[in-house]
Amino acid sequence: MKPYFKQKDFSLYLANSIDFLNTEIKENSIDMIFADPPYFLSNGGFSLHAGKRVSVDKGAWDVSNGLKKDFEFHLEWIKACHKALKPGGTIWISGTYHSIYQCGFALLVNKFHILNDVAWFKPNASPNLSCRFFTASHETLIWARKDPINPKTNKPTNTKHTFNYDLMKNGNWPEDFLKKPNLQMRSVWAMGTPRPDEKKFGKHPTQKPIDLLVRIVMASTNKGDIVLDPFTGSSTTGMASFLNDRQFIGVDLEKKYLDLSIKRLKDLDKNN
Repeated sequence: MKPYFKQKDFSLYLANSIDFLNTEIKENSIDMIFADPPYFLSNGGFSLHAGKRVSVDKGAWDVSNGLKKDFEFHLEWIKACHKALKPGGTIWISGTYHSIYQCGFALLVNKFHILNDVAWFKPNASPNLSCRFFTASHETLIWARKDPINPKTNKPTNTKHTFNYDLMKNGNWPEDFLKKPNLQMRSVWAMGTPRPDEKKFGKHPTQKPIDLLVRIVMASTNKGDIVLDPFTGSSTTGMASFLNDRQFIGVDLEKKYLDLSIKRLKDLDKNN
C-alpha cells in the first residue's frame, strides 16, 4: 500500500488498522505499538471542556455496537498486533474504564503477558458535571509483552523485552511532580492534558500530551526501533518517535487527522 504521507522514517497510512496490520505489516517486524483505541463513548452525552458544556460525540468510529461486538473488535485488532510485533516486542494501550478492561482481557486471550498497568493522573482534569460520581482524573495504560509460543512445549518463551530502567530512574522528568530524582519510576504518572501549543493546528478529541508519549517511547524502545500506532489520530506517538530517532508508522481512517499529523510533523521538523 502506498503511504498517505512519508518523510524519512515517518509514514502515515489512510486505512483500516486491522486490515493494514494483517496485510501490509510483516509478521514479527514491529518493536513497539502504542494504541489508543475507540472508547465507544459517542452516545449523545455531554462533558466539560475549557469551562464549556460540550458534546462527547467524537465520530462514527466511537459509536458502540454493543458489548459483544465492541469486545470482538478489541480481540481482533489486538490479535493483529500480536502477529506484527517482534518476539518480546511490547504494546501499550490507553483507555478509560469504559474500554480498558475489555482490552486487558483481550490481551490475555491473545497470549500477551501484562507487565504493568500505569495510572496517568491528570492534575487539570475536567470536573464531573452531574455531581453524582467521583471526578474522573486519570486514564489507565496497560503495558504488555508478546510472548511467543514454543512449538515443542506449547508454552510461552518469556522472551525479554526492552525497558530502559536507568533512564526512567535517573533521567530528567520535570513534567511529573510525582517523579522523585534518582528513585525508581513508579506506576502513577502525573502529567497535564495537551498544552495549547500542541493543538495550534487543531486537535483530536482523544489527543494525548507529548510528554506522555515521549516517556513511553523512551522507556520501551531504542534508537532506530520501529514504533506503530494503529489509531494514530493526530500522531502524538509519531511526534515522540520523530524527536527521539525512532521509525514511525501511523494508521488512521480519518483523512483530516492525518492532515493534522502532517502539519504537526512539519512544524516540529522546522523547529528542531
